[in-house]
Amino acid sequence: MIDASFWQGKRVFITGHTGFKGSWLTLWLQSMGAILKGFSLNPPTEPSLYESASVDNLIDSTIGDIRNFDQLHAAIAAFKPEIVFHMAAQPLVRLSYDEPIETYSTNVMGTVHLLEAVKRVGGVKAIVNITSDKCYENREWVWGYREHEAMGGYDPYSNSKGCAELVASAYRNSFFNEKDYAKHGVALASVRAGNVIGGGDWAKDRLIPDILRSFENQQTVIIRNPHAIRPWQHVLEPLSGYITIAQRLYEEGPVFAEGWNFGPREDDAMPVQFIVETMVKIWGDDAAWLLDGNEHPHEAHYLKLDCSKARMRLGWQPRWNLVETLERIVRWHKAWIAGEDMLELTRNEISEYMNTSLK
Repeated sequence: MIDASFWQGKRVFITGHTGFKGSWLTLWLQSMGAILKGFSLNPPTEPSLYESASVDNLIDSTIGDIRNFDQLHAAIAAFKPEIVFHMAAQPLVRLSYDEPIETYSTNVMGTVHLLEAVKRVGGVKAIVNITSDKCYENREWVWGYREHEAMGGYDPYSNSKGCAELVASAYRNSFFNEKDYAKHGVALASVRAGNVIGGGDWAKDRLIPDILRSFENQQTVIIRNPHAIRPWQHVLEPLSGYITIAQRLYEEGPVFAEGWNFGPREDDAMPVQFIVETMVKIWGDDAAWLLDGNEHPHEAHYLKLDCSKARMRLGWQPRWNLVETLERIVRWHKAWIAGEDMLELTRNEISEYMNTSLK
């Protein structure tokens, strides 16, 4: 799995480092000794994990927009990375209905800009393009989607992630082809995760942050789709997959340059109602929830991933079950409310994850 010594001194470029997942990834790679450069907009929320855990002190940060090709190209050319994680995105389904142009320009053309900049600069050995489980054409199947299933997406966000996958495939075939690997030296993989949750997420219209905001303010949680089933997982689960695949791309090249799913165990694909009822119990006090009877934009009812390939070829598998994950999230949030050192707490959680044995 993850070899911490491998990352010592590696030059790593991260787009979207100020976001929720980007901040966790930055903390993890920095703890293993990587030399980091971040390129992103300002933190998307206030508060944010990036500010709460003082992530800015751990990475050379450029505040920029991946829709600006010249700025992105200049940052990559100046840093000369060996490994690139592309996380910058417009990540919210409901916002994509209000801002479809921003969603497509960020998620599709932003990916084009990143890959084109890497192609022009040269010297990069491994690219991990982070998309989403929602990139698949959702047919409301009862089984998980596998990496070769058709790309698609009903809403602008999901569709834009399917498009980003097609962009990555085109660049892999046209410019980073395996048969020409000796010339270009680039191995490009796309990775797809489920509904990623964890401490330090304050995004709007996202289930866990909405629940925690209500609890914190002693308000009843309003749930709009209690029966929707999602592949819930702690943020460190897919990040461990991303880090693992980046290392394999770097060391073994295009044999791993393809799509990869990193989702939870099958029994952790649970309905929203289970999440909110479990968190009500964990939080305690007078926490409660109610069903929202209003109409809302379409969201997929049933979606989960088949991660057999990652288990078989990478030896990757989840370490924390859903209930433990929810307990950790509540504990993290209450620590933040209490004014504890969130950098130390978050680093400790990463260390605990790395020391958790595979089951």
